[in-house]
Amino acid sequence: MKVTDIRVFAVDCFRTNWVFVKVDTDEGISGVGEATLEYKEKALFGAVEHIREYLVGENPLDIERHFHSIYRDAYWRGGPVLMSALSAVEMALWDILGKHLGVPVSTLLGGRVHEKVRIYVNGWFAGAKTPEEFGAKAKEAVARGVTAMKWDPFGKNYLNITNAELSRALECVARVREAVGPEVDLLIEGHGRFNIPTAVKIARELEVFKPLFFEEPTPPDDLVALRAVHDKSPVAIAAGERLYTRWDYRRLFDLGAADYLQPDISHAGGIMELKKIAAEAECRTLPFAPHNPSGPVANAATLQLAATCPNFAILEIMYSDVTWRHEVTNESLHYENGYLYIPQKPGLGIEINEKKCAEHPYRPHTLRHYTGALTDIRPAKTEFYF
Repeated sequence: MKVTDIRVFAVDCFRTNWVFVKVDTDEGISGVGEATLEYKEKALFGAVEHIREYLVGENPLDIERHFHSIYRDAYWRGGPVLMSALSAVEMALWDILGKHLGVPVSTLLGGRVHEKVRIYVNGWFAGAKTPEEFGAKAKEAVARGVTAMKWDPFGKNYLNITNAELSRALECVARVREAVGPEVDLLIEGHGRFNIPTAVKIARELEVFKPLFFEEPTPPDDLVALRAVHDKSPVAIAAGERLYTRWDYRRLFDLGAADYLQPDISHAGGIMELKKIAAEAECRTLPFAPHNPSGPVANAATLQLAATCPNFAILEIMYSDVTWRHEVTNESLHYENGYLYIPQKPGLGIEINEKKCAEHPYRPHTLRHYTGALTDIRPAKTEFYF
């Protein structure tokens, strides 16, 4: 079997663009992957083209060899652009191998530890502005069976936060806790934007609400800062979505800077790289909680991986999405009592509809975090897809 082409599909999804990659072979088997990289899609297209120049004519089943060669020969290694492109292609190669052998990717990774995985929802708050609105939307989510939810209550603050703004954020958390009761897990997002004393102050104020974790309290560039917050925080710290490869994670592990590990399958190197990171986390008795707010192909790949990790804890998933999500792929999810069941089709168990993808072409988008539009992540009309 030989690779004949690699094609890229950019699909507008309101807050960003999904970027799907399709690897074709001379035996008629194609594999899909996802490299959704917010606001840097055009650079990503070029990175995929460089990988295409290497991979066309090669045997797609030699996944480890190709990963090593592409990563090594880039010379300027790592970073979000190269690693997102490589992650997507690596996913697609696993998809090809699974289809070739007629088994799901989870079987190729050693088989399942979990038949289903617990999830927490992101995006349930879309459109909310006031603490009262957050509370009302949280109650709606729980009525739909949600058992864990994440959000960023900190507005457009960066590095520092005033006492008044912090009080407003804490009121938001209080309203949500009151709305959902004591048994639903709350996960508080920081988006990597506070300095050390501010992050410590926030963490201490959050303790009363018993969050599962406080995510990315400090900028991702400074893991020493993250450790400083971790060492003073009374609540668990989660981090890692903006780290790339096991080598980045080695420093996080060595520093002991986080309690929950959150690599993203679309950015950190793909399926096997996350499997290796999860194994190292297991050696350190740390829970594995993959970052997963992107599109349906990344979700399919993450589910296959999560099934095989003994230390898997909880998986992020978006609460609702654009109405065309179900058109651009054949995604089919079974959700029950806070858990998603692992699909059992060969490969990743998902296909893209190229014609429907073309109906929602690339559109430029910008970061919302510091503009006051953080909760405007969904259009007026959305659909629940699980």
